[in-house]
Amino acid sequence: MGAVEIRTAIAERFGVTTDQVAVGAGSVEVATQLVHATAGLGDEVIFAWRSFEAYPIITVVGGATPVRVPLTADLHHDLDAMAAAITDRTRLILLCTPNNPTGTTLHTDEVERFLARVPEDVIVAIDEAYIHFNRDAESVSGLEMMRRHPNVVNLQTFSKAYGLAGLRIGFSISSVEIAEDLRRVATPFAVSDLAQKAALASLAHEDELEERVAKIVAERSRVTAELRSQGWPVTDSQANFVWLSTGDDTARIDEVLRSHGVFARCWQSEGIRLSIGSPEENDRCLAAFALARVGGGNSPFARAGAR
Repeated sequence: MGAVEIRTAIAERFGVTTDQVAVGAGSVEVATQLVHATAGLGDEVIFAWRSFEAYPIITVVGGATPVRVPLTADLHHDLDAMAAAITDRTRLILLCTPNNPTGTTLHTDEVERFLARVPEDVIVAIDEAYIHFNRDAESVSGLEMMRRHPNVVNLQTFSKAYGLAGLRIGFSISSVEIAEDLRRVATPFAVSDLAQKAALASLAHEDELEERVAKIVAERSRVTAELRSQGWPVTDSQANFVWLSTGDDTARIDEVLRSHGVFARCWQSEGIRLSIGSPEENDRCLAAFALARVGGGNSPFARAGAR
């Protein structure tokens, strides 16, 4: 139940003590532990929106009130607005970087300014599920923020770059006190023995991981450039997906994509998150998007593509 072996391996990998590491069935389960350990009825949990869709769910399940703070016009966390949203009922703040689903990142200087405005008894979780795909040198490091600020928790997962999503294992690195609280509320036996063994094997082969990630990052750049050349509004992403702000045209585009065997994650009236796959898969996606660009009748995107 204590998952000591994998916690020890994670601690050695990141230069912390085993007592600073908590694990769960994916980082979302560790985030759920955070809600249960810090908040309850009448308390508030703040997060950007749109961000990871599990945040409001785990907040409500924990009995707390979700406080959604809209992203800026360029789809970044609005840290000033998030700081202004803090009340005496705030117990937890969730920061997602790179953000899911937009792929945008938070920078060290802005997070430091934000943390200076956060009361010391409010926990700030920096969720870095997509950290391995991040090539933005100015991005904040959740681990370094944890070292500097005792109320900061770093969340990571084996579900994304490591490819263990089906086995469900994620972890947090924090102060010993916070980690103890997380283990206290954790679901017993949530992380299977198989998941722990797979995570241990993954940590032992990070050179292979970097090779896979490098290929995805290269494809991300190619797909972004090609989509932009077609005229699509694509955000600079540091994750293993790209975000297209397609607004009210999202449903039509999704229909075109599906008719050509391309299945992307769509939020109606907002946009599309397109995961980066193999070069062949990406070529198929690009071809489908090209067809969606020119085949939409009264769509503003279709009219622009036809010019």
